[in-house]
Amino acid sequence: MRWVELKAELVAIGSCRLTGVDASGYIESSSAGPGAGGTGSVFFSSGGKRVRLSVSLDSPVEIRHDGNGEAHLSFGRLEATGILEKPGLHCPRQAYITVTGRCIFSCMYCPVPLNEGRIKTPEEIAGMIESVRDRIDAVSITSGVVGSIEEEEQRVIGVLKRIGKQDIPIGVSIYPGPHTPDRLYSEGVSEVKFNLEAATPELFQERCPGLSWDGIIRSLDQSVTLFGRGNVFSNVILGLGETDEEMETCIRFLTERGVIPVIRPLTPAAAVASYRRPSAERLLRIADIHYDALKKAGLDTTKARTMCTYCTGCDIVPGRDFE
Repeated sequence: MRWVELKAELVAIGSCRLTGVDASGYIESSSAGPGAGGTGSVFFSSGGKRVRLSVSLDSPVEIRHDGNGEAHLSFGRLEATGILEKPGLHCPRQAYITVTGRCIFSCMYCPVPLNEGRIKTPEEIAGMIESVRDRIDAVSITSGVVGSIEEEEQRVIGVLKRIGKQDIPIGVSIYPGPHTPDRLYSEGVSEVKFNLEAATPELFQERCPGLSWDGIIRSLDQSVTLFGRGNVFSNVILGLGETDEEMETCIRFLTERGVIPVIRPLTPAAAVASYRRPSAERLLRIADIHYDALKKAGLDTTKARTMCTYCTGCDIVPGRDFE
């Protein structure tokens, strides 16, 4: 079985049971993204490719830790030998840091507004980066929104000014205001990710009340002009109610503009907790469409240096998980 097929099966489940030797040193906890507020997750890597799975006692996927990070994964007839990767901060090889761990918006799929996350200071974040300096290749910054979009942007800018120019690339993913791309570019950011989240404007309006689809598109377009094609990314959640045709239209809409889509399988949570994760078959269908769209647009995921497309743990990434 090809890696991408195994990964699709694993991502469709989304979790694993940890057995064997104590693996607590390999478990990470998230304050943002699919696992925010959860029980933690691990990164399983085989042949240089990785998948992120939440830890659950009820999972049909077993990862047996044999010690020193060496691990064996089994799920029905599927088996793989690999390693558990120690995260830098949030994910392997990166300091991926959430500035504000709560949010004033109430996107239906997001657990962050339900959390009592705090706001990290620039000094604290600088210290966090230094604490993992010997095992990271990138710094990535994300944030919820407290107060206003403008206040949050200034908070992130304050972090960037404090950490200064790094000898490794910096990526930023926040909800953008009208001048966010210019300000992040001026601070020396390498890559940006502004998330469209839903495949259609109608789904976006329903799932992300109070936010602007058109505003995000404008920010993405501005960012491609500033940062260049292939250095701008956008999460699109698979499983919010869109059809395959609608997802394909969205993917090609983004790639034709020079934006690399991050197709994020839905993690049922918050107001969509009753939804189901996308099936392995659907993940593979959309991955093939994604691959074709990237190829036709001349976009290369292997050149990503920060954030989700560099990590690949949560998503199937054409060009990295398969060619």
